[in-house]
Amino acid sequence: MSLDRRTFLQGLSVGALGALAGCNTPTAPAAVRPIPALPAFGSVPDEAFWRAVRAQYPLLDDPVYLNTGGLGPAAQSVLDTVFNTMTKLQEHSETGHDLFQPARKSMARFLGVRSREICFTRNATEGNSIIAAGLALAPGDEVIFESHAHPGGSYPWANQEKLRGVKVKVFDPDPASPEANVAAIRALITPRTKVIQVSHLTCTTGLLFPVRAIADLAQQHGIWFHLDGAQSVGMIPVNFDTMGCDSYAFSGHKWLGGPHESGVLYIRHSKLEAVAATGIGAHSGALESLPGEIQLDGGASRHEYGTRNAGLIAGLAEAVRLQEAIGRDRIAAYGKAMASHLLEELDKIPGITVLTPRPAEMRGSMTTITHARANAGKLFGYLREKHALRCRPVTEQGLQAVRISTHVFNSPAECERVIAGVRASTRDL
Repeated sequence: MSLDRRTFLQGLSVGALGALAGCNTPTAPAAVRPIPALPAFGSVPDEAFWRAVRAQYPLLDDPVYLNTGGLGPAAQSVLDTVFNTMTKLQEHSETGHDLFQPARKSMARFLGVRSREICFTRNATEGNSIIAAGLALAPGDEVIFESHAHPGGSYPWANQEKLRGVKVKVFDPDPASPEANVAAIRALITPRTKVIQVSHLTCTTGLLFPVRAIADLAQQHGIWFHLDGAQSVGMIPVNFDTMGCDSYAFSGHKWLGGPHESGVLYIRHSKLEAVAATGIGAHSGALESLPGEIQLDGGASRHEYGTRNAGLIAGLAEAVRLQEAIGRDRIAAYGKAMASHLLEELDKIPGITVLTPRPAEMRGSMTTITHARANAGKLFGYLREKHALRCRPVTEQGLQAVRISTHVFNSPAECERVIAGVRASTRDL
């Protein structure tokens, strides 16, 4: 998998925190601009509501930010929560580990699971790595995943291939048919297949896999089913329990709008013991005296260890609160409507090819395109320098494409700028 994109990319509200910590909080740092209260949806015209949502973010207007699939900006309330939590804890030099449980309950409710099934990680990569390293696999055991997997999803398995002789098998995502993707996985299954992993949405073309159908297939064969959800949580509503997956990892700092270096790993409680704790320490369990046997925590939190930044966890809980205030279904519909408009209009431009699936059930809020005469870097740079549009180059699997993410802080007017910029690129490049 090509990682050339790296070269392109180089160059809780205050009140909620007080409820969590049970104490007064210091004054928040001055925001870049006043942050108005978010009105209830329906109490103002729709355009005014989305302007109020945009106002929650200190994100600058220049360039237009269209790369939530890479890194999602945090709202001011999330940043204030992180700052206030860290500052308050420093007053008495405390860890704030007691803030984890309230945040865990909030996250579990948001994801449709139980608190004991939630582990706070640093990102999706860490969650994927915990699963890859923790499952009991023998040399020759097989894992199946898609060829468009992000390095954070594929590298953990490549590492297990090197360390334990696990055999990696990949399939190419089919943008035309959900059933074809299930069939592609089915064709790779053998008696040695132990794990199926897919990206809930691919980071390349924004393809949304039929995860319930894949879960059913995995269950029929007694195969572990893991989801890399870095591109889904915060973009679309999710319920891990009804999806049927055994585990699910995602980053908080993308579509959910959490602070940098935050994430979650879900492990279905009935499958908890199947994932060995390969990295443990304080907070993973108890060891009364040495020598002795460690009694691991009874939930997924056994994979959390050592001193952590409680401010990040409180900030992640605030990101959840804000998403619920905006409305999760509303967020999904708003982002997808802009992406659908982009897909329809960009598809009309000669020399531009849309790689994102056409079927509505196979996509979300990302649109990926290629240019007949420009590679990923050239198109990305042109849109950035000439039209102040910050997208993301896609070079994985040799795609040479550019990906456009549309989220709550974006607007239909910004989508028109994208369309105009891409149209101009066919003349200028």
